[in-house]
Amino acid sequence: MNDLENKFAQTIKQNKSTIYTVCYMFSHDDHQVNDLFQEAVINLWRGFEKFEGRSDVKTWIYRVTLNTCISLERKDKKRRGATEPLDMNINLFHDQDQDTRQIDLLHKRIGRLQPFDRAIVLLWLENMPYDEIAQVVGISTTAVSTRLYRIKEQLKRMND
Repeated sequence: MNDLENKFAQTIKQNKSTIYTVCYMFSHDDHQVNDLFQEAVINLWRGFEKFEGRSDVKTWIYRVTLNTCISLERKDKKRRGATEPLDMNINLFHDQDQDTRQIDLLHKRIGRLQPFDRAIVLLWLENMPYDEIAQVVGISTTAVSTRLYRIKEQLKRMND
């Protein structure tokens, strides 16, 4: 491996959980999460040599991964049309305590948001400051604050 490949491999290793978290927010299916992860890594590799360091590498990784997930979701919806997954209501591997139910409910509600809003919530849940969220998604800090307020209100109004 050359120096660039080593540096890339190290960067991915250090930020693997960030990439996975973003991908997980865009799918409930493990296979699709893995596909999104792979596509994100490919896109990160394509842009790695051109990354100039004007922003933090983690900010850049969020941006590329979010754009990858949003783009693939749009392409998938165009190709298939809107579908409703078959729910067997059987899950032998997850706890059913109150905390788990709350997390599942929040995840389902966030999954119903538009991709751009989902991205903003994800970054906010990752405790990213508003100015960094603005950098990642390409809007002003004020717009981030306004959108987050509206998104939170929308989440509160959602029925299960």
